[in-house]
Amino acid sequence: MRFYIVPLVAILVLCVPCNRAEDSAGPEQTDNVVQENSPEQTDNVVQENGPENSNHAAEGVEDPEKKDKTSDIEEEKDVMVLHIKNFHRALSENKFLLVEFYAPWCGHCQQLEPVYAEAAGLLKTERTVGEGGSVGVSLAKVDATEEKELAEEFDVGSFPTIKLFMNGDRKNPIDFTGKRTVKGIVQWLERRSGPSAVVLDSPAAAAEHIRLHNITVVGFFTSLESEAVKVFHNVAMEMVDTVFGVTTSPEVFQKYEVKNNRVVLFKKSQDVSVGTNMRCFVSLLQNADKIFGSKVHTHMLLFINSTMEEQNILLTEFSAVAKDFKGQVLFITIDVMGQVDHVLKYFGLSVSDVPAVRIINTDTVKKFNLIGQITAATLQTFCQGVLDGTVKPHLLSEDVPEDWDKGVVKVLVGKNFEAVVRDKNKNVFVEFYAPWCGHCKELAPVWEKLGEKYADHNDIIIAKMDATANEVEGVSVSGFPTLMYYPAGDDKEVEYGGTRDLETFIKFLDNGGQLPQEEVEQEEDIEEVTFNLSDQSHC
Repeated sequence: MRFYIVPLVAILVLCVPCNRAEDSAGPEQTDNVVQENSPEQTDNVVQENGPENSNHAAEGVEDPEKKDKTSDIEEEKDVMVLHIKNFHRALSENKFLLVEFYAPWCGHCQQLEPVYAEAAGLLKTERTVGEGGSVGVSLAKVDATEEKELAEEFDVGSFPTIKLFMNGDRKNPIDFTGKRTVKGIVQWLERRSGPSAVVLDSPAAAAEHIRLHNITVVGFFTSLESEAVKVFHNVAMEMVDTVFGVTTSPEVFQKYEVKNNRVVLFKKSQDVSVGTNMRCFVSLLQNADKIFGSKVHTHMLLFINSTMEEQNILLTEFSAVAKDFKGQVLFITIDVMGQVDHVLKYFGLSVSDVPAVRIINTDTVKKFNLIGQITAATLQTFCQGVLDGTVKPHLLSEDVPEDWDKGVVKVLVGKNFEAVVRDKNKNVFVEFYAPWCGHCKELAPVWEKLGEKYADHNDIIIAKMDATANEVEGVSVSGFPTLMYYPAGDDKEVEYGGTRDLETFIKFLDNGGQLPQEEVEQEEDIEEVTFNLSDQSHC
């Protein structure tokens, strides 16, 4: 058994998968600059520019007789056929819905069709239907050449475009980033619909987990209530070929002689073949000390598209400025043509935003954005401003949904948070959640019922905010779910510490944002009996 240890924060950049690790010598470091070499680009989504009325389909096959569209949902080979009339119904009835937007004339769509159908059939056998709709994952398809309204709504610019819709959320679908094979589709969906990492709460559980897998990555954390765990889960969701585990058990730490906050890769033997993504992971581990093991905790990241010459030119100026801040700031380049979706998401970026520069402090996890043109002068000023404290941290925020206040639970984002919670006439109870958090998913129906309970109260608002996509100055969320109460006419905030059930929530709100004394005493008694470092009461 061999295992490799990497400092915790390293997983943010170091877990960038690499398709051609065997051809790479690993990250090159020039003076104070660490460069992440991108893999060769493979066209995962290909733009088809053929005409809508192309006779690309096989000759002799007549178009089926067109039917009037209704809210009924038909299936073709276990794949739901969706259009403008039944799309909302499909979202409301399926907790996890993967939708392919295709064009009949697209060759890549035709190649994907049997693969997609087989994956749908496999996942359909695991699906159950309950009171709240389908439990499991469902696959669907939309002819984007016919359903132009849906194609425009979901920004379909190439074929096939595949998106995952979760919990009926129409505004924030997740782009499919997995392999277009039956196994790839199933693995990608299972990782997002279930736990991204197995909880190892004892030495026996850890040993069995490691024994069962030729390769596994285990996160050792002193607490599961941290920003670092969020990053760990994000990486786990992208690297679906690898099994991940997580532990907070001091006994497990002791067994494997691992200090707190480390990520460990366990490899059974040298005879086991390591996938290319994992080879890159291991090769990057060898550079972990250069990047994250040093005393430099302020990192400047330059995001570029290596296929564009004008962006590659920026590397010269980036390297020149790096020399001036040696020992103070570590300069890192990231090529967005590699598989870096989780890194881009973490910094609130997309491929279209590059070139872009961000600074992150790995101690405080505060992020800073360079606004404007990227030159040696602006890099110098920006870097010095962050060190001096004159540049304010950048806070992530999604756009305010048009229907944010239509439901019984109001949807908050960074842009509308202050206006809602600081309303002098409203008492606001907010759940800060993470989409991947199992405990948040369990809380969701209870929180919805709480919203229904107080829907007619003009002075009480029940709200929620995705804390992985939104940040608020002065609000520190260290675990999920975190529940905060903001009393009307007061700038203070009260963190809820009671049990997470409807009855206790109601008592808390009816008591003006305080738990009745008997509830406090009961909660304290429970914690004294059950509290331990491997407790899973939070994500």
